[in-house]
Amino acid sequence: MSEKQQKIIVPALGESVTEANIGRWVKKVGDIVEQDDLLIELETEKVTLEINALASGVIVDILAPEGTKVQVGEVIGLMTIRGRNESKKSEWAAIPSQAAVDRTQTLKSKNTILSPAVRKLVQEHALDSKQISATGKDGRITKEDVLSFLKHIPADVSPSIPLEVPANMKPQSDFVSDNERSEERVRMSRLRQTIAHRLKEAQNTAAILTTFNEVDMSKIMDLRNHHKDKFEEKYKTKLGFMSFFIKACVQALKEIPTINAEIDADEIVYKNYYDIGIAVGTPNGLVVPVLRNVDVLSFADIEKSIAELALKARDGKLTVKDLSGGTFTISNGGVYGSLMSTPILNPPQSGILGMHKIQQRPIAIEGKVEVRPMMYLALSYDHRIIDGAE
Repeated sequence: MSEKQQKIIVPALGESVTEANIGRWVKKVGDIVEQDDLLIELETEKVTLEINALASGVIVDILAPEGTKVQVGEVIGLMTIRGRNESKKSEWAAIPSQAAVDRTQTLKSKNTILSPAVRKLVQEHALDSKQISATGKDGRITKEDVLSFLKHIPADVSPSIPLEVPANMKPQSDFVSDNERSEERVRMSRLRQTIAHRLKEAQNTAAILTTFNEVDMSKIMDLRNHHKDKFEEKYKTKLGFMSFFIKACVQALKEIPTINAEIDADEIVYKNYYDIGIAVGTPNGLVVPVLRNVDVLSFADIEKSIAELALKARDGKLTVKDLSGGTFTISNGGVYGSLMSTPILNPPQSGILGMHKIQQRPIAIEGKVEVRPMMYLALSYDHRIIDGAE
């Protein structure tokens, strides 16, 4: 039986990205893994990356626990690799090193922090959390663990801390319990930290001005409704409003090239290509995947690309390349019901368009009041190089 040890190393993370945070260890010490099994999730300033097992084996040590900042090329764990002739999983075994065992115990002891819901149950029933078996992530106690523990407590056992309430005192339910005023600290993900830094950087650096306009969506809606069925039948993708706006933005960027430019020191860099970023909200935060060379893409190409990027964003599969570059950004707050907002620039870009909710509103048309589907548009731009007149 051949056996050797393999290091789990932080791989190259993409252009200009040299460090990451350990987001989540999917496998723990002692776990059996097969080749290509997901081992760990790394959080970078742009995306969450997955590290898969290069071979089958057993995790014998975790050198960098969750939340640790690591560098490209750093060793973060160890695996025992067995020969290819090893066929039965039941025969796989690994004895973790004493250092790994001690480290695991230390991690468990650090994870005795209870969530607000769990802490409330424990305090209400005057329980000792050390007596409750934990099944949650990293040895944390879950609400289900507490409820299960309570089911096995004999009915005639009284709480360890009896409470005597004077007859003239109001019931405890009339007061706000300290348990309801609890706090919980959660580490910001690497992506969230980067989002916060970049948004603040934009406000500190650029002279951001936002101009509002409104558009009557009647003609676009009629055009879309007329073609959407045949469009979907022919191209196997839905016809949305975003492709109309992207095409309109490209035409505007060609007419006013300063909005497609950026400032570099004391120079203005004009871009003769049109890479449009589409802001997408995900469970991990806001990301802006980029559609390349949209000026030469058809409506179908744009809609398919948007659908593909949205799916990758939802599944956490976006790459650094998907998020790099971009000459202009579009953000659609209307999908969340937003009626108006002031979008913040995505540095080093000089412009961002905010789309919003389509709402039926009365407007004056040739001296008559009509109800039309209206949308507010907000264009935020860097006033250092773009004048309001433009």
